[in-house]
Amino acid sequence: MDKPSIGIDVSKAHLDVYVYPSERRFHVAYDEGGVRELVAALDSVREGIVVLEATGGLEVMIAASLGAAGFDVAVVNPRQVRDFARAIGRLAKTDRIDAEVLALFGDRVRPEPRPLPDSALRALEALITRRRQLVEMITAESNRLRQTGDRAVSKQIQRHIKWLQQELKSVDTNLDDTVRRSPLWRAKDDLLRSMKGIGSVTSYTLIAELPQLGTMSRRQAAALGGLAPFNADSGTFVGRRRIWGGRSSVRTVLYMAALSAIRWNPVIRAFYQRLLRAGKPKKVALLACARKLLVILNAMLRNQTPWGISALDPQHGC
Repeated sequence: MDKPSIGIDVSKAHLDVYVYPSERRFHVAYDEGGVRELVAALDSVREGIVVLEATGGLEVMIAASLGAAGFDVAVVNPRQVRDFARAIGRLAKTDRIDAEVLALFGDRVRPEPRPLPDSALRALEALITRRRQLVEMITAESNRLRQTGDRAVSKQIQRHIKWLQQELKSVDTNLDDTVRRSPLWRAKDDLLRSMKGIGSVTSYTLIAELPQLGTMSRRQAAALGGLAPFNADSGTFVGRRRIWGGRSSVRTVLYMAALSAIRWNPVIRAFYQRLLRAGKPKKVALLACARKLLVILNAMLRNQTPWGISALDPQHGC
């Protein structure tokens, strides 16, 4: 008999659970008591795999509790699950249906369970997420400031922007302190930032959200970083290859790093100019530069070599 697959749909108030193939369903509150009840209820299917969607942090407590209890837990990309649901004809969307789809996804796709990050890494991820939220809020408020014609509203927005900027500065200080307190992260940060074009935000995001960097092949790094192009072909039609999937936050910071690198990093600048001369659109060339940055950074961490020493050696696969 195949191992059971347990789908858990997570919301702020409750958890909907579906166990495949027994078709068992149950519903618990999302609080400490409910989580304890969940762990106890799943004891008979401990050998199975638990599948949850990444929901912006709501899934962390569940994944941590089940992982600590000895379950294999896979936190999966919501878009992959939605594509799977469409493929099997599950177009309706409710919490009960979502839990069942997650269980079926676990049974058919068998996503790889990943070890949970320790508390320090989760704290670093939380700081990175909060920084991203603050930057988005500052951008939104700055846009509103340009659009408003009311003096009183303008002053309110300006005060809010000032407060957000102070919070951003505080988060940046906390990020610096958190990374520098860890000898391992400090060494990673020093290696990553030895490359021109890689600043603190890019480095901290890679440490927190791509901890596997330095242990993967270049293709694995590009795919996990959301920078691997995939074919879009059908029959005799050959479509333009497109980038999708992976970790969008990593792709975003590397794209911004590429904008800096094409100005200050002679290797990346020469690569970018070569692509433009070959007729590539600027955005396509920039994404290719972002991918090249990630591949080189992966090689630097794997070989523990800072930029400028041997990171460009052919044996690194760059």
